[in-house]
Amino acid sequence: MRFITLIGCRKVCVIVFILAGGLLPPVGYASTDTPLTLKDAITQTLAQNPQLYQYRFVNDALNAQKQTGALRPAMELELEVENFAGSGSFKGLDGPEATLSLSSVIEMGGKRKARMSLVDARIHQAEWEQQATTLDVLGELTASYIESLATQANIQLAEESLALSQSLLKTVKTRSNKGATPEAEVMRAQAAVARAEIRLAALVERLERQKVRLARFWGDTTPAFSYLEGSLFVFGASQGFNQLYARVKTSPTIQVFASEARIKDAEVTLARAGGRSDLTWRAGIRRFEETGDSAFTAGLSIPLFSKKRNTGEVKAALANRNAVDYAQQDLLLRLHSQLFEAYSLRQQSIAAVNKTENEIIPALENALKLTRKAYENGRYRYLDLIAAQEELLATKQAHIDAASTALISQALIENLSSESLNQ
Repeated sequence: MRFITLIGCRKVCVIVFILAGGLLPPVGYASTDTPLTLKDAITQTLAQNPQLYQYRFVNDALNAQKQTGALRPAMELELEVENFAGSGSFKGLDGPEATLSLSSVIEMGGKRKARMSLVDARIHQAEWEQQATTLDVLGELTASYIESLATQANIQLAEESLALSQSLLKTVKTRSNKGATPEAEVMRAQAAVARAEIRLAALVERLERQKVRLARFWGDTTPAFSYLEGSLFVFGASQGFNQLYARVKTSPTIQVFASEARIKDAEVTLARAGGRSDLTWRAGIRRFEETGDSAFTAGLSIPLFSKKRNTGEVKAALANRNAVDYAQQDLLLRLHSQLFEAYSLRQQSIAAVNKTENEIIPALENALKLTRKAYENGRYRYLDLIAAQEELLATKQAHIDAASTALISQALIENLSSESLNQ
């Protein structure tokens, strides 16, 4: 197994492992068929996955909000006409008073700065959310790739099982022709061949479904590859649990909560700033039509008791801010549990793979050879040979299952810690 570091969003690197070498294409695949590596799958997913692409629009929307929040209060131009269309001396338009004024608001309490800080915090959070989502998508992709690779290995095992069943049928027929084996054993051997063919066909169809599931990660509906390249039985280096958990504490998943805390802090600041009354100023010029004179006008207004009216909003913002801290603590506890389960399962599975590969499978292969030879010489029964064959195949199946479990657990660990285990 090789490891590769892919550059993710901004400062955090997306780390995923690459399964490479050690597994030939399943029987039936032509050498000219197109393979798929995990590296290729990840590259295409990062470039074309719809779920990741949508964050471009999220960033555009937040930057637009920032642009709006940076604007100062608008200026207003007002024309006011008084004392016209009345009665007596105010009849018609002979004696109106016209006032042309300019007005605006002076924001107090740093409201504009608070708005900018809130939008900046949301932009920062969106960046961490994008990185966390990228890790989740690549983690799901890696798990699907490993499952497909395991199916490919199971196809090879099913082909081996079919070959053993066909060889056994040939042996049973030979013994039956000599009168050393009843015809019923020939029929059972034929049934075993049929079952092996059914299992092989089912696995081939399962792989086709998994290939379609993989292609959806980069937006395709028809897979452009024929088989997967990689090995299930090579693992990266092991690291201590405490070291891995320290990485989890700084992962994008936790940074999303840290960004949420900054957003809530900005909301508290904005709510407190809202308690400071804004000043509304007005300046203009008034013309008296009756005398032909003009005069300047000016005004200043301020709302009363705005701080008291804003108390509830500040309390709500503070409550929401405090809730984020407890939510982050709860998330850390859940991540600790998930990490330890994946770490323990990976260690257990790797140990099972090594013991099965180095001790159990060689012993069972020798046992099957001896049992087959003894059956051909008439010393063992048909059932003894079937039992030895099934025991070997079941152990090889368990070997594949343990290896895929170890790699999926490893993918989860790397997803939680956002770093490769082979650093």
